[in-house]
Amino acid sequence: MLHLLKAVYGKQGASRKGALILAFTTALCADQVVLKNGDRVTGSIVKKDAKEITIKTDKFGLVTTAWDEVASIIADKPLTVVLPDKTVSGTLREENGRVQIATGTGTVTVAPADITALRDADEQKAFQRLDHPGWLQLWAGTATIGFAGTAGNARTSTFTTAVTAARATRTDKTSIYFNTIRASAFVNGQNSDTAEAVRGGVGYSRNIRPRVFLNVFNDYEYDRFQNLDLRAVFGGGIGFHAIKTDRMMLDLLGGADYNYSKFSTFTRNNAELYWGDDFTYKLKGSTSIVQSYRMFNDLNSLGDYRVNFDIGMTTKIAKWLNWNVSFSDRYLTNPAPGRKTNDLLYTTGLGVNFAH
Repeated sequence: MLHLLKAVYGKQGASRKGALILAFTTALCADQVVLKNGDRVTGSIVKKDAKEITIKTDKFGLVTTAWDEVASIIADKPLTVVLPDKTVSGTLREENGRVQIATGTGTVTVAPADITALRDADEQKAFQRLDHPGWLQLWAGTATIGFAGTAGNARTSTFTTAVTAARATRTDKTSIYFNTIRASAFVNGQNSDTAEAVRGGVGYSRNIRPRVFLNVFNDYEYDRFQNLDLRAVFGGGIGFHAIKTDRMMLDLLGGADYNYSKFSTFTRNNAELYWGDDFTYKLKGSTSIVQSYRMFNDLNSLGDYRVNFDIGMTTKIAKWLNWNVSFSDRYLTNPAPGRKTNDLLYTTGLGVNFAH
């Protein structure tokens, strides 16, 4: 090889020779995927999942193509290969329409259609982490604190907090949320509270089919100026993953619940039917939107209902820091006497990301 390079470039072509050697060596060490139309993708195979294969290239980043468009494949790095009856690890070569997997103990030859999944070392590590995680693992979320105030003719202060966290595996998801607001004003020598509300809850869902899941939840609410001392809701139902991609998720769900609401002068115990959606969308860059809607229809008093609507936007400022804006609306057709049907809580502030 070196003699050939000398003949072509001469002694003055040493730099070109080195570059060519480097390119030649890189090509030998890289994974290669040849498509049926003749295109060749060179890089590192990241994964093959469902009907697509993903390759990481130096110039174009991640490239994804349909698995049934692949004519041949070469993987010089060991990959985890999932077959219908077992999982093996090794390098790959395809000859005469068959894939040869060179493992540490021998060679396994299979048809391309028999390969359920491929994973590189990082993908396999992430897969195993989701397979049997401990209860304290996989939690991720954000905590936000907001404060605003004035001084002078009127002294006002507003304090808000919000915490959201979720633990998601391949088969289930646990989520918790908590937000509160407290505001007061001091005007003309008189001090008074102007807002005081607390909302929180926990939910759990588990897939029973790739797109179908069961869910249960428990919500709590306190609102001083709605005369609501406590609302506790226990419910459950069934849901459908209508959209589930890397950037967008839309779940449709419905079911039944029990609503215990204790106001300052009376108590309600209602059975309800509910329906709604959960929507998440990741915008380009570092911004994401999360929206949730629930309609609760009172079965004890037909025609009465309540609505929970929440929407928030999060923008990452740094790896651990973000800026949050959220709106939380609660509508009740039959509030306490003298109180309005609608309460809106909106907050903004800096938040801290956490993950485990």
